[in-house]
Amino acid sequence: MSTVSTRPPEGRYGRSSDARADRTLKVVGGVLGVLLLALVGYFGYHYVGQNKISAEVIEFDAVEDAVHVHLEVRKDAGATGYCTVRSQSESGAEVGRADFRFDGDETRIDKVVTLRTTARGTTAELLGCHAG
Repeated sequence: MSTVSTRPPEGRYGRSSDARADRTLKVVGGVLGVLLLALVGYFGYHYVGQNKISAEVIEFDAVEDAVHVHLEVRKDAGATGYCTVRSQSESGAEVGRADFRFDGDETRIDKVVTLRTTARGTTAELLGCHAG
């Protein structure tokens, strides 16, 4: 009578040296993933957190040597900053550009500003707003 062994042959089904390398790769991948997520979160926070002032052109009215621009500005209470507006002529040439400052505790400001132009402007474009 022969006895059948219930143990598998050595090394055939057990842990191999590749298992250690697989585990190391998983740990390194996890650490890199967490670092990437933290970096994206950091830049996202600073992008959103630093934009304390924004605006939108509601309407504009062009006259001979100026453009009257109705701006709606949204900002944090107490934040100061400025918005840059420009105007172009019908040919596309820039005929005026100016910064308009917004201070105070209001969080929403509706204001009509006057942009002086060197020729008749046909547009009023908000280039951006900056805190500071």
